[in-house]
Amino acid sequence: MIIHLKESIDQKTAEEIAIKTDSICLKKGSKFILINSGKIKAIKGDFNNAIEESFHFESDIQLASRQYNSDTIPIAIAGKIIGGNSRNMMVITGPCSVESVQQIESCADFVSDLGISVLRAGSFKPRTSPYTFQGLGLEGLKILSKVREKYGLKIISEARDATHIDEVIDHVDIVQVGAKAMYDQGILRKCGKAGKPILLKRGFGATLQEFVQAAEFILCSGNENVILCERGIRTFETKTRFTLDLCGVAYLKEHINLPVFLDPSHAMGYAYGVADLTRACVAMGVDGLLIESHPNPKIALSDASQQLNFKEFRTLYDSLGAIASAIGRNII
Repeated sequence: MIIHLKESIDQKTAEEIAIKTDSICLKKGSKFILINSGKIKAIKGDFNNAIEESFHFESDIQLASRQYNSDTIPIAIAGKIIGGNSRNMMVITGPCSVESVQQIESCADFVSDLGISVLRAGSFKPRTSPYTFQGLGLEGLKILSKVREKYGLKIISEARDATHIDEVIDHVDIVQVGAKAMYDQGILRKCGKAGKPILLKRGFGATLQEFVQAAEFILCSGNENVILCERGIRTFETKTRFTLDLCGVAYLKEHINLPVFLDPSHAMGYAYGVADLTRACVAMGVDGLLIESHPNPKIALSDASQQLNFKEFRTLYDSLGAIASAIGRNII
């Protein structure tokens, strides 16, 4: 249940009502709103004089619901808008991991030449095995910061857990919450206070309900700059790394007011299938794509099998404009 209080209600009064009704109090524009469980259809106590309007939901997908706000929330990234009425589709690329200054500068040269404005690379890597490359950590973030200054790019990098979320927020322009961290409330709540765009990846075992409710943790903490990223879920299939849930994407576009990105690299797991899968993603009319590319994938320290080399990525990138144009979208 979401309650909009009248504009005449000050912060002290709003917080007092929130305490009495066990609600979260959030300021939105010029007024305060109260958020409670979707199961609640009416609040206890006589607060009618303070209430302007209320919204009722079937579940705890509330702030992200098109039932509450029918328009996709616009988010500004690198001076451009995704979501809203923009019809833009943002392409983000870069390596799985920061490996060296030379590697990242090579990637920055490449994406700058293509006109891509956001570079991705991981510094804290949530690997499945403790014996594989775990990332350069803070040193990797510092490398990314220097590259941003040199090339004028925006940076997206992943927070592995809550122990270093502050460092990630300080160094990047977009915080990526990875699939394995989707349930980490320490990360989610910190992101809610960050004020920066947050790209939240769906856990590979998470339902759509659980996925969007994770976004609600960020939204109800005051940050509405949330992007949902579908990156594949675990199914019975073993010939691909995961299964990209385009049916789920159709649901998100219809019912959820947050921009949606797709990550075909992690879904497929093998470079040979990334291009065709990406083109299918573009045809879905989503708000953005996250694709892994590397100067020499054969020697990559993580996810070597799924990263495209620069020639492969350029060929793919050049093919996307016609598909996007056919459905009234612009590649940015």
